[in-house]
Amino acid sequence: MASHAANLWVLLGLGLAGIFLMTKRLKKTIKADFGAFIQKLELLPPPQPAPPKAPHPLTGLNFAVSDVFDIEGYVTGFGHPDWLKTHEPSTRTSPVVLALVEGGATCIGKTVVDELAYSIHGENKHYSTPTNPAAPARISGGSSSGAAVAVAADFVDFSLGIDTLGGIRVPAAFCGVIGFRPSYGVISNTGIIPVSSSLDTVGLFAKDPSTLRRVGLVLLQLPFSVQRNPKQILLADDCFELLKIPKDRISQVVTNSTEKHFGRQVLKHENLEKYFSSKVPSLKEFYSQKINGDSKISSLTLLANVAQILQRYEFKRTHGEWINSEKPVLDSAISAQINETLDMTDKEIEICKLVRTEMRLAVNNLLKDDGILVIPTTAYPPPKLGSKEIFSDDYQNRSFSLLSIASISGCCQVTLPLGYHDKCPVSVSFIARHGGDRFLLDTVQTVYSSLQEHADTVAKSKLSPNAVKQEHSAEAVKEKGNQAYKDKQWQKAIGFYTEAIKLSDNNATYYSNRAAAYLELGSFLQAETDCTKAISLDKKNVKAYLRRGTAREMLGYYKEAIEAMLWCLNQPIREQPFLQIG
Repeated sequence: MASHAANLWVLLGLGLAGIFLMTKRLKKTIKADFGAFIQKLELLPPPQPAPPKAPHPLTGLNFAVSDVFDIEGYVTGFGHPDWLKTHEPSTRTSPVVLALVEGGATCIGKTVVDELAYSIHGENKHYSTPTNPAAPARISGGSSSGAAVAVAADFVDFSLGIDTLGGIRVPAAFCGVIGFRPSYGVISNTGIIPVSSSLDTVGLFAKDPSTLRRVGLVLLQLPFSVQRNPKQILLADDCFELLKIPKDRISQVVTNSTEKHFGRQVLKHENLEKYFSSKVPSLKEFYSQKINGDSKISSLTLLANVAQILQRYEFKRTHGEWINSEKPVLDSAISAQINETLDMTDKEIEICKLVRTEMRLAVNNLLKDDGILVIPTTAYPPPKLGSKEIFSDDYQNRSFSLLSIASISGCCQVTLPLGYHDKCPVSVSFIARHGGDRFLLDTVQTVYSSLQEHADTVAKSKLSPNAVKQEHSAEAVKEKGNQAYKDKQWQKAIGFYTEAIKLSDNNATYYSNRAAAYLELGSFLQAETDCTKAISLDKKNVKAYLRRGTAREMLGYYKEAIEAMLWCLNQPIREQPFLQIG
């Protein structure tokens, strides 16, 4: 075992020998390790327990850690040579790293982070910028850039990083790997250099959902529980409007995969801007205290402002004295943010903290124990190396509007790759309530393969812009039908659902919803016909079975009605009233 890591590096060197070449397009040399590693080392797991005891859960896996985690005998570099020069070697190893090693995994090195782990760009002029294996001409994202690259390039099975305002999620999205930001506070931050204590969360990268879940359960130290399927999957429509690529490239993949696994009735739509405006009242107080300008500024933009202010305030409170005394040479963009005058009163800081408390409650109430919120991870595809785009207000506002949702609420989030669009990695994010980490990991394990299959199909499909427009129009009309149904305007609801069917005649929900309205009017034959059509389109549409059973009972088809009810009783999803529309 002593030579394990050395042999590994020899093999990697041989396998990547051809990568030592200069490319005119990139104007840089791609290193054998893609610039991911800053320090090679080896932490070996303990011997396996004697039978009949089970082997260590992480046996056979190797990993790397971002250079913010303490390892005994090594100086934690924090992405800057001046920090390295002015600090002593660590006397203890971070408990998180120790837990993984004791769990059977081998640590083989430390990876590059952005300067002082502060930005989300992935560029570090002191240690060179790690090369993005998924798109070499584009940035890898930060702050845990090297850790993401190490996984994307298959140097390690998984890696650790820190996520403050996207330090795990952004590089995962840009490098095409899975990234997990656990619920705030569920994993110890001891032995890790803080960036912003109220936002920092230990996170991890993995290439596949099995490894993610395997490592995640060790880190989270969760007891065994029965796997549960989500009862609602909420697509945040306004967040998808922030995308700089066609939104259907992501939303359609999630929709198709959800229908396959859980049935279309699980899919819901949400406008987070409106929801947070009503459920997080302290955002208005924050606005009145700190933000000058357009009174129509969105709640998502306000969240982004709160998150960035908290990060800057807590970073300066923790590291301001060192920066003032050592005067390190910093990237101009990072220096501008860190050194910007931050005139915050105690009351204003308390408002920011209140926003955080209200946000957690709001997201928890929205998702409960069985909901998944779906948003884009990032609005932009990975920008080109050296691009000024990353400094634009639009890039910053769109990015942090999405990233601040989990950062401020403290809820758990997984970033999942969905193939490529225009040769750039594409991703989506699933969010579960604070403390719903195991539920989130289980859901990812269930849908991951299907997401990849549908991502490939959607990427290759030639769906015309007109067809996409019709799908959107049909959904909008369906929502009008839903409102009419809730207002007990049954005939009006039928009219809207009929219009939706004309626009998109392969959607089971439209037929099932129209059947519900027909039942209210006593039109049992039409209801039975619509339910049969819905079931032919989606054999997991429980509501359609229940409604058809009711219609058949009223028509005197008792045997068929009983068969329909018995089928429903054997299904795992039967908690919603059958007349509730989807």
